[in-house]
Amino acid sequence: MNFKLGHLAKACLLLVVAGGAIASSHREAPSIAGSPRVDGTDFYMFRSYEGVAADGSGGRSDYVTILANYQPLQAPYGGPNYFQLDPNALYEIHIDNNGDAKEDITFQFRFKNALKSIPLAIGSASVPIPLIQAGAVSNLNDANLNVNETYTVGIVRGERRKSLATPITKTSGSATFEKPVDYIGTKTIADYATYAGKHIHTMTIPGCPTGKDQGRVFVGQRQEGFAVNLGTVFDLVNAPASVLLDPANKDAAGMGGKHIIQKANVTTIALEVHKDCLASGGDTVIGGWTTASLRQARLLNGAPPSGNDKAEKAGGAWTQVSRLGNPLVNELVIGLPDKDKFNASQPKDDAQFLTYVSNPTLPALLSVVLGADVAPKNLPRTDLLTTFLTGITGVNKPTTPTPSEMLRLNIAVAAVPAANQNRLGVAGNALAGGTDNAGFPNGRRPKDDVTDIALVAMVGGLCAINGSTDKLKLNSVPGVPSLTSKCDGTALTSTMSATGPNGLPNAANIHDAVDQATVPFLPGFPYLNTPNAGSATY
Repeated sequence: MNFKLGHLAKACLLLVVAGGAIASSHREAPSIAGSPRVDGTDFYMFRSYEGVAADGSGGRSDYVTILANYQPLQAPYGGPNYFQLDPNALYEIHIDNNGDAKEDITFQFRFKNALKSIPLAIGSASVPIPLIQAGAVSNLNDANLNVNETYTVGIVRGERRKSLATPITKTSGSATFEKPVDYIGTKTIADYATYAGKHIHTMTIPGCPTGKDQGRVFVGQRQEGFAVNLGTVFDLVNAPASVLLDPANKDAAGMGGKHIIQKANVTTIALEVHKDCLASGGDTVIGGWTTASLRQARLLNGAPPSGNDKAEKAGGAWTQVSRLGNPLVNELVIGLPDKDKFNASQPKDDAQFLTYVSNPTLPALLSVVLGADVAPKNLPRTDLLTTFLTGITGVNKPTTPTPSEMLRLNIAVAAVPAANQNRLGVAGNALAGGTDNAGFPNGRRPKDDVTDIALVAMVGGLCAINGSTDKLKLNSVPGVPSLTSKCDGTALTSTMSATGPNGLPNAANIHDAVDQATVPFLPGFPYLNTPNAGSATY
Protein backbone atom coordinates (compact mmCIF):
# COMPACT_ATOMS: atom_id res chain seq x y z
CA MET A 1 0.00 0.00 0.00
CA ASN A 2 1.39 3.43 -0.83
CA PHE A 3 1.59 6.13 1.85
CA LYS A 4 -1.28 8.22 0.47
CA LEU A 5 -3.71 5.32 0.46
CA GLY A 6 -2.57 4.25 3.91
CA HIS A 7 -3.16 7.82 5.11
CA LEU A 8 -6.72 7.73 3.79
CA ALA A 9 -7.44 4.37 5.40
CA LYS A 10 -6.12 5.51 8.76
CA ALA A 11 -7.95 8.82 8.61
CA CYS A 12 -11.17 7.03 7.73
CA LEU A 13 -10.63 4.70 10.66
CA LEU A 14 -10.42 7.64 13.04
CA LEU A 15 -13.52 9.33 11.67
CA VAL A 16 -15.67 6.24 11.86
CA VAL A 17 -14.62 5.41 15.39
CA ALA A 18 -15.56 8.96 16.32
CA GLY A 19 -18.96 8.60 14.75
CA GLY A 20 -19.76 5.35 16.43
CA ALA A 21 -21.30 2.74 14.25
CA ILE A 22 -23.49 -0.23 14.84
CA ALA A 23 -26.97 0.89 13.87
CA SER A 24 -28.46 3.88 12.21
CA SER A 25 -30.49 6.55 13.97
CA HIS A 26 -33.75 4.72 14.60
CA ARG A 27 -35.47 5.74 17.85
CA GLU A 28 -32.12 7.01 19.13
CA ALA A 29 -33.28 9.48 21.81
CA PRO A 30 -35.93 9.26 24.55
CA SER A 31 -38.10 12.13 23.30
CA ILE A 32 -38.00 11.41 19.58
CA ALA A 33 -38.91 7.75 20.17
CA GLY A 34 -42.42 9.01 20.96
CA SER A 35 -42.67 11.11 17.78
CA PRO A 36 -41.84 8.78 14.88
CA ARG A 37 -43.22 11.08 12.16
CA VAL A 38 -40.39 13.54 12.84
CA ASP A 39 -37.68 10.99 13.68
CA GLY A 40 -34.85 11.19 11.15
CA THR A 41 -33.31 7.76 10.53
CA ASP A 42 -30.66 8.11 7.81
CA PHE A 43 -29.06 10.93 5.84
CA TYR A 44 -27.25 10.41 2.54
CA MET A 45 -25.42 12.92 0.33
CA PHE A 46 -23.43 11.90 -2.76
CA ARG A 47 -22.58 12.76 -6.36
CA SER A 48 -25.37 11.30 -8.46
CA TYR A 49 -24.27 8.14 -10.26
CA GLU A 50 -27.36 7.52 -12.39
CA GLY A 51 -26.19 6.73 -15.92
CA VAL A 52 -22.55 7.75 -15.35
CA ALA A 53 -19.63 6.24 -17.27
CA ALA A 54 -16.73 4.40 -15.65
CA ASP A 55 -14.78 7.68 -15.42
CA GLY A 56 -17.66 9.37 -13.58
CA SER A 57 -18.80 11.49 -16.51
CA GLY A 58 -22.14 11.70 -18.28
CA GLY A 59 -25.56 10.82 -16.94
CA ARG A 60 -26.49 12.83 -13.86
CA SER A 61 -22.87 13.27 -12.75
CA ASP A 62 -23.15 17.05 -12.37
CA TYR A 63 -25.78 16.65 -9.66
CA VAL A 64 -25.73 15.92 -5.94
CA THR A 65 -28.39 13.64 -4.47
CA ILE A 66 -29.55 14.23 -0.88
CA LEU A 67 -31.78 11.71 0.90
CA ALA A 68 -33.34 12.28 4.31
CA ASN A 69 -35.28 9.35 5.77
CA TYR A 70 -37.98 9.68 8.44
CA GLN A 71 -40.39 7.41 10.34
CA PRO A 72 -38.30 4.36 11.24
CA LEU A 73 -39.21 0.69 11.00
CA GLN A 74 -42.55 1.01 9.21
CA ALA A 75 -44.46 -2.26 9.03
CA PRO A 76 -45.66 -2.52 5.41
CA TYR A 77 -49.05 -3.76 6.61
CA GLY A 78 -49.46 -0.75 8.93
CA GLY A 79 -52.96 0.28 7.81
CA PRO A 80 -55.49 1.63 7.67
CA ASN A 81 -53.82 5.07 7.98
CA TYR A 82 -50.26 4.09 7.11
CA PHE A 83 -47.43 6.62 7.46
CA GLN A 84 -48.28 10.15 6.40
CA LEU A 85 -45.79 12.88 7.26
CA ASP A 86 -46.78 15.45 9.87
CA PRO A 87 -48.58 18.55 8.51
CA ASN A 88 -47.72 20.36 11.77
CA ALA A 89 -43.96 19.80 11.29
CA LEU A 90 -41.22 21.55 9.35
CA TYR A 91 -38.75 19.20 7.67
CA GLU A 92 -35.46 20.77 6.58
CA ILE A 93 -32.23 19.89 4.77
CA HIS A 94 -29.34 22.23 5.51
CA ILE A 95 -26.16 22.91 3.52
CA ASP A 96 -23.05 24.63 4.90
CA ASN A 97 -20.88 25.60 1.93
CA ASN A 98 -18.18 27.71 3.59
CA GLY A 99 -17.16 25.60 6.60
CA ASP A 100 -18.50 27.92 9.31
CA ALA A 101 -20.89 25.30 10.80
CA LYS A 102 -23.93 27.44 9.93
CA GLU A 103 -26.52 26.75 7.28
CA ASP A 104 -26.05 28.74 4.04
CA ILE A 105 -28.85 26.99 2.14
CA THR A 106 -31.92 25.36 3.68
CA PHE A 107 -34.57 23.40 1.81
CA GLN A 108 -37.87 23.45 3.72
CA PHE A 109 -40.69 20.95 3.32
CA ARG A 110 -44.26 21.39 4.57
CA PHE A 111 -46.95 18.73 4.10
CA LYS A 112 -50.71 18.80 3.68
CA ASN A 113 -53.05 15.82 3.88
CA ALA A 114 -56.30 16.72 2.11
CA LEU A 115 -59.28 14.63 3.21
CA LYS A 116 -61.99 13.99 0.60
CA SER A 117 -64.41 12.07 2.84
CA ILE A 118 -65.42 9.80 -0.04
CA PRO A 119 -68.99 8.63 0.70
CA LEU A 120 -70.95 5.48 -0.03
CA ALA A 121 -74.73 5.34 -0.25
CA ILE A 122 -75.85 3.15 2.62
CA GLY A 123 -79.62 2.96 2.45
CA SER A 124 -80.82 6.55 2.31
CA ALA A 125 -77.64 7.92 3.93
CA SER A 126 -74.38 9.09 2.35
CA VAL A 127 -71.68 7.79 4.69
CA PRO A 128 -67.91 8.53 4.48
CA ILE A 129 -65.76 5.41 4.11
CA PRO A 130 -63.33 4.42 6.91
CA LEU A 131 -60.31 3.77 4.66
CA ILE A 132 -57.83 5.99 2.82
CA GLN A 133 -58.66 4.33 -0.51
CA ALA A 134 -61.94 3.51 -2.21
CA GLY A 135 -60.51 1.40 -5.04
CA ALA A 136 -57.43 0.81 -7.16
CA VAL A 137 -54.86 3.62 -7.30
CA SER A 138 -52.49 4.49 -10.16
CA ASN A 139 -52.38 8.25 -10.77
CA LEU A 140 -51.44 11.57 -9.18
CA ASN A 141 -54.21 12.71 -6.83
CA ASP A 142 -56.07 9.55 -7.77
CA ALA A 143 -59.85 9.83 -7.47
CA ASN A 144 -59.92 6.67 -5.36
CA LEU A 145 -57.63 8.16 -2.70
CA ASN A 146 -59.56 9.42 0.30
CA VAL A 147 -56.49 11.38 1.47
CA ASN A 148 -54.28 13.13 -1.07
CA GLU A 149 -50.86 14.05 0.30
CA THR A 150 -49.09 17.09 -1.13
CA TYR A 151 -46.19 19.29 -0.08
CA THR A 152 -44.45 22.56 -0.77
CA VAL A 153 -40.71 23.17 -1.01
CA GLY A 154 -38.98 26.45 -0.16
CA ILE A 155 -35.38 27.61 -0.09
CA VAL A 156 -33.81 29.93 2.48
CA ARG A 157 -30.37 31.43 1.94
CA GLY A 158 -28.59 32.36 5.17
CA GLU A 159 -29.91 31.69 8.66
CA ARG A 160 -33.05 29.61 8.38
CA ARG A 161 -35.18 31.60 10.85
CA LYS A 162 -34.19 35.11 9.72
CA SER A 163 -35.63 35.03 6.21
CA LEU A 164 -38.78 33.75 4.59
CA ALA A 165 -38.45 30.82 2.25
CA THR A 166 -38.64 31.47 -1.48
CA PRO A 167 -40.98 28.92 -3.08
CA ILE A 168 -39.49 26.25 -5.30
CA THR A 169 -41.83 25.31 -8.15
CA LYS A 170 -42.25 22.55 -10.64
CA THR A 171 -40.91 23.42 -14.07
CA SER A 172 -44.58 23.72 -15.02
CA GLY A 173 -44.91 26.58 -12.52
CA SER A 174 -47.00 24.87 -9.82
CA ALA A 175 -45.80 25.19 -6.22
CA THR A 176 -47.70 22.08 -5.10
CA PHE A 177 -45.95 18.71 -5.29
CA GLU A 178 -47.80 15.40 -5.03
CA LYS A 179 -46.68 12.61 -2.71
CA PRO A 180 -47.64 8.97 -3.42
CA VAL A 181 -49.68 7.03 -0.92
CA ASP A 182 -47.75 4.26 0.82
CA TYR A 183 -47.62 0.79 -0.72
CA ILE A 184 -50.93 -0.45 0.68
CA GLY A 185 -50.70 -3.68 -1.30
CA THR A 186 -50.72 -5.19 -4.75
CA LYS A 187 -54.49 -5.12 -5.17
CA THR A 188 -54.74 -1.40 -4.42
CA ILE A 189 -51.60 -0.49 -6.41
CA ALA A 190 -50.74 -3.12 -9.02
CA ASP A 191 -47.49 -1.47 -10.22
CA TYR A 192 -46.07 0.62 -7.40
CA ALA A 193 -42.79 1.40 -9.16
CA THR A 194 -44.60 3.05 -12.07
CA TYR A 195 -47.04 4.79 -9.74
CA ALA A 196 -44.25 6.17 -7.54
CA GLY A 197 -42.27 7.25 -10.62
CA LYS A 198 -45.09 9.63 -11.54
CA HIS A 199 -44.25 11.50 -8.33
CA ILE A 200 -40.67 12.34 -9.31
CA HIS A 201 -40.99 16.03 -10.06
CA THR A 202 -38.67 18.32 -12.01
CA MET A 203 -38.26 21.62 -10.20
CA THR A 204 -36.77 25.09 -10.69
CA ILE A 205 -34.63 26.40 -7.81
CA PRO A 206 -34.47 30.20 -7.41
CA GLY A 207 -31.02 31.74 -6.97
CA CYS A 208 -29.05 29.02 -8.72
CA PRO A 209 -26.72 29.81 -11.64
CA THR A 210 -28.45 30.14 -15.00
CA GLY A 211 -28.84 26.77 -16.63
CA LYS A 212 -28.10 25.01 -13.35
CA ASP A 213 -31.36 25.78 -11.55
CA GLN A 214 -33.16 22.59 -12.52
CA GLY A 215 -33.42 19.69 -10.11
CA ARG A 216 -35.63 16.80 -9.08
CA VAL A 217 -37.59 16.03 -5.94
CA PHE A 218 -39.42 12.99 -4.63
CA VAL A 219 -41.06 12.33 -1.27
CA GLY A 220 -42.50 8.93 -0.57
CA GLN A 221 -42.20 5.52 1.00
CA ARG A 222 -39.11 3.41 0.24
CA GLN A 223 -37.75 0.06 1.37
CA GLU A 224 -35.38 0.42 4.34
CA GLY A 225 -31.92 0.41 2.77
CA PHE A 226 -29.72 0.24 5.86
CA ALA A 227 -28.10 -3.12 6.60
CA VAL A 228 -27.62 -4.01 10.25
CA ASN A 229 -28.19 -7.02 12.47
CA LEU A 230 -30.27 -4.77 14.69
CA GLY A 231 -31.63 -7.02 17.42
CA THR A 232 -28.40 -8.99 17.80
CA VAL A 233 -26.23 -5.88 18.06
CA PHE A 234 -28.25 -4.22 20.80
CA ASP A 235 -28.45 -7.47 22.75
CA LEU A 236 -24.80 -7.00 23.78
CA VAL A 237 -23.63 -8.19 20.33
CA ASN A 238 -25.29 -11.56 20.82
CA ALA A 239 -23.50 -13.66 18.19
CA PRO A 240 -20.53 -16.05 18.43
CA ALA A 241 -17.09 -14.95 17.32
CA SER A 242 -17.06 -17.83 14.84
CA VAL A 243 -19.78 -15.98 12.94
CA LEU A 244 -18.65 -12.38 13.42
CA LEU A 245 -15.02 -13.02 12.45
CA ASP A 246 -15.54 -15.36 9.49
CA PRO A 247 -15.89 -13.60 6.09
CA ALA A 248 -17.86 -16.57 4.82
CA ASN A 249 -20.61 -15.61 7.29
CA LYS A 250 -20.76 -11.90 6.46
CA ASP A 251 -24.42 -12.31 5.45
CA ALA A 252 -25.29 -15.21 7.75
CA ALA A 253 -28.20 -13.32 9.31
CA GLY A 254 -29.12 -11.47 6.15
CA MET A 255 -30.46 -14.38 4.13
CA GLY A 256 -29.46 -12.83 0.83
CA GLY A 257 -30.31 -9.34 1.99
CA LYS A 258 -33.67 -10.15 3.60
CA HIS A 259 -32.63 -9.10 7.06
CA ILE A 260 -35.14 -7.84 9.60
CA ILE A 261 -35.14 -4.11 8.96
CA GLN A 262 -35.03 -4.60 5.20
CA LYS A 263 -38.54 -5.99 5.62
CA ALA A 264 -39.55 -2.54 6.91
CA ASN A 265 -40.08 0.74 5.05
CA VAL A 266 -39.15 4.36 5.63
CA THR A 267 -40.34 7.68 4.22
CA THR A 268 -37.74 9.44 2.09
CA ILE A 269 -37.35 13.11 1.24
CA ALA A 270 -35.14 13.09 -1.87
CA LEU A 271 -33.53 16.01 -3.67
CA GLU A 272 -31.25 16.15 -6.69
CA VAL A 273 -29.57 19.54 -7.10
CA HIS A 274 -26.84 20.72 -9.47
CA LYS A 275 -23.50 20.76 -7.64
CA ASP A 276 -22.83 24.37 -8.67
CA CYS A 277 -26.07 25.41 -6.96
CA LEU A 278 -24.72 24.12 -3.63
CA ALA A 279 -21.07 25.25 -3.76
CA SER A 280 -19.69 28.61 -2.68
CA GLY A 281 -16.67 30.31 -4.21
CA GLY A 282 -13.72 28.00 -4.67
CA ASP A 283 -14.52 25.59 -1.82
CA THR A 284 -15.60 22.22 -3.16
CA VAL A 285 -16.58 20.73 0.22
CA ILE A 286 -20.14 21.06 1.46
CA GLY A 287 -21.62 19.91 4.74
CA GLY A 288 -25.16 18.66 5.16
CA TRP A 289 -27.64 17.59 7.80
CA THR A 290 -31.38 17.21 8.18
CA THR A 291 -33.70 18.39 10.95
CA ALA A 292 -37.36 18.30 11.86
CA SER A 293 -39.09 20.93 13.98
CA LEU A 294 -42.46 21.24 15.70
CA ARG A 295 -44.30 24.26 17.02
CA GLN A 296 -43.39 25.10 20.59
CA ALA A 297 -46.95 24.74 21.89
CA ARG A 298 -49.70 22.24 21.25
CA LEU A 299 -53.33 22.21 22.37
CA LEU A 300 -55.20 18.93 22.26
CA ASN A 301 -58.88 19.11 21.39
CA GLY A 302 -60.99 16.78 23.49
CA ALA A 303 -63.80 17.04 20.95
CA PRO A 304 -62.09 17.49 17.58
CA PRO A 305 -64.25 18.59 14.64
CA SER A 306 -64.68 16.47 11.55
CA GLY A 307 -61.68 16.54 9.25
CA ASN A 308 -58.12 15.27 8.93
CA ASP A 309 -55.44 16.17 11.51
CA LYS A 310 -57.86 18.31 13.53
CA ALA A 311 -57.20 16.78 16.95
CA GLU A 312 -54.61 19.39 17.91
CA LYS A 313 -53.78 23.05 17.42
CA ALA A 314 -50.10 23.95 17.21
CA GLY A 315 -48.53 27.37 17.66
CA GLY A 316 -45.46 29.28 18.77
CA ALA A 317 -41.91 29.26 17.46
CA TRP A 318 -40.46 26.33 15.57
CA THR A 319 -38.58 24.02 17.96
CA GLN A 320 -36.08 21.53 16.57
CA VAL A 321 -36.70 17.98 17.78
CA SER A 322 -34.58 15.87 15.40
CA ARG A 323 -31.11 16.24 13.89
CA LEU A 324 -29.05 13.89 11.73
CA GLY A 325 -25.82 14.26 9.75
CA ASN A 326 -23.32 11.42 10.05
CA PRO A 327 -24.93 8.08 10.89
CA LEU A 328 -24.88 6.78 14.45
CA VAL A 329 -23.65 9.86 16.31
CA ASN A 330 -26.58 10.40 18.65
CA GLU A 331 -27.23 6.69 18.94
CA LEU A 332 -23.79 5.47 19.99
CA VAL A 333 -21.59 8.46 20.81
CA ILE A 334 -23.78 10.92 22.72
CA GLY A 335 -24.55 9.80 26.28
CA LEU A 336 -28.12 9.08 27.31
CA PRO A 337 -28.51 12.30 29.38
CA ASP A 338 -27.76 14.50 26.34
CA LYS A 339 -29.49 12.71 23.48
CA ASP A 340 -32.50 15.04 23.46
CA LYS A 341 -30.12 18.02 23.74
CA PHE A 342 -28.19 16.86 20.67
CA ASN A 343 -31.40 16.53 18.66
CA ALA A 344 -32.26 20.14 19.54
CA SER A 345 -28.77 21.51 18.86
CA GLN A 346 -27.05 23.12 15.88
CA PRO A 347 -23.59 22.23 14.50
CA LYS A 348 -22.15 25.62 15.49
CA ASP A 349 -22.68 24.68 19.15
CA ASP A 350 -21.09 21.22 19.03
CA ALA A 351 -18.26 22.15 21.41
CA GLN A 352 -20.65 21.18 24.21
CA PHE A 353 -20.40 17.52 23.12
CA LEU A 354 -16.60 17.30 22.81
CA THR A 355 -16.14 15.02 25.82
CA TYR A 356 -18.27 12.31 24.23
CA VAL A 357 -15.87 12.27 21.27
CA SER A 358 -12.58 12.74 23.12
CA ASN A 359 -13.48 10.10 25.73
CA PRO A 360 -15.75 7.72 23.79
CA THR A 361 -17.51 4.97 25.71
CA LEU A 362 -18.22 2.65 22.77
CA PRO A 363 -14.73 1.07 22.53
CA ALA A 364 -14.87 0.26 26.25
CA LEU A 365 -18.35 -1.22 25.88
CA LEU A 366 -17.18 -3.33 22.96
CA SER A 367 -14.28 -4.56 25.07
CA VAL A 368 -16.77 -5.84 27.65
CA VAL A 369 -19.20 -7.56 25.29
CA LEU A 370 -16.52 -9.01 22.98
CA GLY A 371 -14.35 -10.22 25.84
CA ALA A 372 -11.21 -8.46 24.57
CA ASP A 373 -9.56 -5.16 25.40
CA VAL A 374 -9.98 -3.09 22.24
CA ALA A 375 -10.26 0.35 23.86
CA PRO A 376 -7.38 2.69 22.84
CA LYS A 377 -5.41 4.09 25.78
CA ASN A 378 -4.31 7.48 24.39
CA LEU A 379 -7.00 9.55 26.13
CA PRO A 380 -8.35 12.10 25.54
CA ARG A 381 -8.79 11.10 21.90
CA THR A 382 -7.70 14.40 20.35
CA ASP A 383 -7.16 12.50 17.12
CA LEU A 384 -10.88 11.74 17.02
CA LEU A 385 -11.78 15.35 17.72
CA THR A 386 -9.67 16.38 14.76
CA THR A 387 -11.10 14.03 12.17
CA PHE A 388 -14.63 13.94 13.53
CA LEU A 389 -15.10 17.71 13.61
CA THR A 390 -13.28 19.05 10.56
CA GLY A 391 -13.19 16.48 7.78
CA ILE A 392 -10.15 14.70 6.36
CA THR A 393 -7.41 16.65 4.59
CA GLY A 394 -7.37 15.78 0.91
CA VAL A 395 -10.73 14.06 1.13
CA ASN A 396 -13.54 16.18 2.59
CA LYS A 397 -12.07 18.97 4.72
CA PRO A 398 -13.32 22.51 3.93
CA THR A 399 -10.78 25.27 3.38
CA THR A 400 -11.48 26.86 6.78
CA PRO A 401 -13.55 24.44 8.89
CA THR A 402 -15.27 25.30 12.13
CA PRO A 403 -15.35 22.15 14.29
CA SER A 404 -18.82 20.65 14.05
CA GLU A 405 -20.65 17.41 13.31
CA MET A 406 -22.18 17.06 9.84
CA LEU A 407 -21.89 14.84 6.78
CA ARG A 408 -19.23 16.36 4.49
CA LEU A 409 -18.96 15.81 0.73
CA ASN A 410 -16.27 16.94 -1.67
CA ILE A 411 -18.26 17.65 -4.82
CA ALA A 412 -15.03 17.76 -6.88
CA VAL A 413 -14.66 13.98 -6.47
CA ALA A 414 -16.28 12.29 -9.44
CA ALA A 415 -19.20 9.90 -9.05
CA VAL A 416 -18.53 6.16 -9.31
CA PRO A 417 -20.98 3.84 -11.09
CA ALA A 418 -22.87 1.53 -8.75
CA ALA A 419 -21.14 -1.56 -10.12
CA ASN A 420 -17.70 -0.13 -9.30
CA GLN A 421 -18.45 1.19 -5.81
CA ASN A 422 -16.49 -0.19 -2.85
CA ARG A 423 -18.98 -0.92 -0.08
CA LEU A 424 -16.35 0.03 2.53
CA GLY A 425 -16.08 3.54 1.10
CA VAL A 426 -12.83 5.50 1.23
CA ALA A 427 -11.18 3.01 3.59
CA GLY A 428 -12.06 0.02 1.44
CA ASN A 429 -10.85 1.86 -1.64
CA ALA A 430 -7.56 2.73 0.02
CA LEU A 431 -6.99 -0.80 1.20
CA ALA A 432 -7.85 -2.24 -2.20
CA GLY A 433 -5.73 0.30 -4.09
CA GLY A 434 -8.79 1.34 -6.12
CA THR A 435 -10.20 4.58 -7.45
CA ASP A 436 -13.41 4.97 -5.42
CA ASN A 437 -13.07 7.99 -3.12
CA ALA A 438 -16.72 8.97 -3.58
CA GLY A 439 -18.06 7.00 -0.60
CA PHE A 440 -18.33 7.27 3.17
CA PRO A 441 -17.02 9.30 4.94
CA ASN A 442 -16.82 11.49 1.82
CA GLY A 443 -20.58 11.82 1.86
CA ARG A 444 -22.60 8.65 2.10
CA ARG A 445 -24.15 6.49 -0.62
CA PRO A 446 -26.85 3.85 -0.10
CA LYS A 447 -24.37 1.03 -0.77
CA ASP A 448 -21.74 2.22 1.75
CA ASP A 449 -21.61 -0.35 4.57
CA VAL A 450 -21.02 2.01 7.48
CA THR A 451 -21.74 -0.79 9.97
CA ASP A 452 -18.94 -3.06 8.82
CA ILE A 453 -16.53 -0.15 8.28
CA ALA A 454 -17.01 0.82 11.88
CA LEU A 455 -16.82 -2.66 13.35
CA VAL A 456 -13.49 -3.26 11.61
CA ALA A 457 -12.24 0.09 12.87
CA MET A 458 -13.45 -0.48 16.44
CA VAL A 459 -11.35 -3.60 16.92
CA GLY A 460 -8.32 -2.19 15.12
CA GLY A 461 -8.71 -4.17 11.93
CA LEU A 462 -7.56 -1.34 9.70
CA CYS A 463 -4.38 -0.99 11.74
CA ALA A 464 -3.78 -4.70 11.31
CA ILE A 465 -4.27 -4.46 7.56
CA ASN A 466 -1.91 -1.49 7.34
CA GLY A 467 0.62 -3.49 9.33
CA SER A 468 1.93 -0.34 10.94
CA THR A 469 1.48 2.01 13.86
CA ASP A 470 3.63 4.71 12.29
CA LYS A 471 2.88 8.20 13.57
CA LEU A 472 0.39 10.15 11.52
CA LYS A 473 0.24 13.95 11.78
CA LEU A 474 -3.40 15.05 11.83
CA ASN A 475 -4.97 18.46 11.37
CA SER A 476 -5.15 20.77 14.37
CA VAL A 477 -8.55 21.85 15.65
CA PRO A 478 -8.90 25.48 16.79
CA GLY A 479 -9.07 25.56 20.57
CA VAL A 480 -7.76 22.01 20.96
CA PRO A 481 -4.05 21.23 21.43
CA SER A 482 -2.35 19.81 18.38
CA LEU A 483 -1.54 16.12 18.60
CA THR A 484 0.79 13.85 16.69
CA SER A 485 -1.29 10.71 16.78
CA LYS A 486 -0.99 7.27 15.25
CA CYS A 487 -3.14 4.47 14.00
CA ASP A 488 -3.42 3.47 17.58
CA GLY A 489 -1.65 0.26 18.52
CA THR A 490 -1.64 0.57 22.30
CA ALA A 491 -4.72 -1.63 22.60
CA LEU A 492 -3.74 -3.99 19.82
CA THR A 493 -1.17 -6.60 18.89
CA SER A 494 0.43 -6.21 15.50
CA THR A 495 -0.85 -9.60 14.36
CA MET A 496 -4.15 -9.45 16.29
CA SER A 497 -3.40 -12.93 17.58
CA ALA A 498 -5.72 -14.69 19.99
CA THR A 499 -2.85 -15.17 22.43
CA GLY A 500 -1.72 -11.57 22.47
CA PRO A 501 -2.48 -9.29 25.42
CA ASN A 502 -5.16 -7.39 23.51
CA GLY A 503 -7.23 -7.57 20.37
CA LEU A 504 -9.17 -10.18 18.45
CA PRO A 505 -8.01 -12.67 15.81
CA ASN A 506 -8.88 -11.85 12.21
CA ALA A 507 -10.11 -8.42 13.27
CA ALA A 508 -10.02 -7.07 9.73
CA ASN A 509 -12.76 -9.56 8.85
CA ILE A 510 -15.24 -8.57 11.56
CA HIS A 511 -18.79 -7.89 10.43
CA ASP A 512 -22.32 -7.88 11.81
CA ALA A 513 -23.49 -10.87 9.70
CA VAL A 514 -25.68 -8.66 7.49
CA ASP A 515 -24.04 -7.51 4.26
CA GLN A 516 -24.92 -4.08 2.86
CA ALA A 517 -23.86 -5.30 -0.59
CA THR A 518 -26.87 -7.62 -0.79
CA VAL A 519 -29.43 -4.83 -0.26
CA PRO A 520 -31.27 -3.97 -3.50
CA PHE A 521 -31.27 -0.36 -4.74
CA LEU A 522 -32.49 1.44 -7.83
CA PRO A 523 -29.93 2.48 -10.48
CA GLY A 524 -31.13 6.06 -10.38
CA PHE A 525 -33.05 8.72 -8.48
CA PRO A 526 -34.36 8.31 -5.78
CA TYR A 527 -32.00 5.27 -5.51
CA LEU A 528 -33.70 3.66 -2.49
CA ASN A 529 -35.75 0.65 -3.54
CA THR A 530 -39.50 0.29 -4.10
CA PRO A 531 -41.10 -0.28 -0.68
CA ASN A 532 -42.34 -3.59 0.66
CA ALA A 533 -46.01 -4.15 -0.13
CA GLY A 534 -48.63 -4.30 2.60
CA SER A 535 -49.94 -7.53 1.15
CA ALA A 536 -48.72 -10.13 -1.28
CA THR A 537 -50.35 -11.42 -4.46
CA TYR A 538 -51.83 -14.87 -3.93
